[in-house]
Amino acid sequence: MTNEIISSKLDGKTLIIETSEGTKSYDTKFVVAGLLVFVARGSGQIEPEESAKIVALIQDYFCMQGGEALELITTVMSDLADNPALAEPLVDLGVSLSDGDKEDIALMGLKVIAADGHRDVAEMEQFNFAMGALGVAPEVVHRAFGRYFAETMPGA
Repeated sequence: MTNEIISSKLDGKTLIIETSEGTKSYDTKFVVAGLLVFVARGSGQIEPEESAKIVALIQDYFCMQGGEALELITTVMSDLADNPALAEPLVDLGVSLSDGDKEDIALMGLKVIAADGHRDVAEMEQFNFAMGALGVAPEVVHRAFGRYFAETMPGA
């Protein structure tokens, strides 16, 4: 069932959404997981390697247990499927993140794109769209690419 968003507001690093079914809070963990799922879906479906990479990245970045990370990702997918309008206020929360956080998120997005061994144009387009929506400056994305290549290139 889709809930219409009655109101949304940012309270520090928390997004508070009011719908006809009540109030729910979302944090930056939800935004990061949502972005990674969004990028992975760029090719039309999330490949098993991408799912595993998303779980591992969320687990490492937020110091979560694997089951907890998987639960977060499942909640993200369910909440966004139930209420697609939630994406817009989540972007507002993402915009409020620091450049350092945005760089980390961009790096994670690049790792998800590469997880299945294919460079899919549609996933890169999703990545670029997401970075633009979050207001990630080009130099921040450039630094994320630099970090990605430093981690993945032979002899690095």
